[in-house]
Amino acid sequence: MKVAYEANAWGGVVGTPGAVTDISTGFYLTPGSVRDSAAAIARAGYTGVELFDGNLLPFEDDLAPFRAALDEAGLELAGVYSGGHFIYRDAHADEYARFERSIALAAEAGARHFVIGGGAIRHDGRRDDDFSVMAELLDRVAERARSAGLVPSYHPHLGSLAETAEQVDALFSRSGIALCADVAHLAAGGADPAAVIDRYADRLAYVHMKDVTLATASFMPLGAGDMDLDAVVDAVVRAGYDDWITVELDGYTGDLDEAASRSLEFLRSRGLAD
Repeated sequence: MKVAYEANAWGGVVGTPGAVTDISTGFYLTPGSVRDSAAAIARAGYTGVELFDGNLLPFEDDLAPFRAALDEAGLELAGVYSGGHFIYRDAHADEYARFERSIALAAEAGARHFVIGGGAIRHDGRRDDDFSVMAELLDRVAERARSAGLVPSYHPHLGSLAETAEQVDALFSRSGIALCADVAHLAAGGADPAAVIDRYADRLAYVHMKDVTLATASFMPLGAGDMDLDAVVDAVVRAGYDDWITVELDGYTGDLDEAASRSLEFLRSRGLAD
């Protein structure tokens, strides 16, 4: 399998400020240089990169400099990550317009995967109908991404509508979207990641690998946390998965270069990377 690294390890994540008053302009963004993060990822031995849709916005009028940065590092664009609120039906048109922009950029930049996170949680908690309303827009966005030649999937995430295994089930029973299994987010949300992969093996489209210290929900390099990653690897193999595996390590305070190399060695030791 080919292995990629998420660029948010170098710089974290912020959002575009205009989204406070204009939902159609809200994008995830990692501060810093795409060229620098691509070079670091390549030095660690990876062959692909995933980044946020907001990191493509500066290249919207001319993607040549972006492509040059990846070519210089010898990297492919494994995926582009986006997200949204989804649960407010009145805002669906504005959110869809933003997703159309992200999808067009991702496709033109040569991405394979289009990863979708999110699903807002109301101030007074989740409502059952939120899963149905979210599924409507999620399926529409996924179809648009497929029509652009991308592989869309939903990424369960801490702090989003679908955080626990039960909430993932609630969303997936209403939506036909494929799964991006971020195994550390699933574990931190109380799920058994291997069991979730087994349950949705026929919908597994993408894998995000990272470890986690469960007591603090702190993400760690592979093999440095509390997860039973061997069970995860076995589940991925059982599912017949043969696509990009992307390592993600946002919020880590240790040596980022060493962490990237350590995670790659873990994947090699389990036969998931050359």
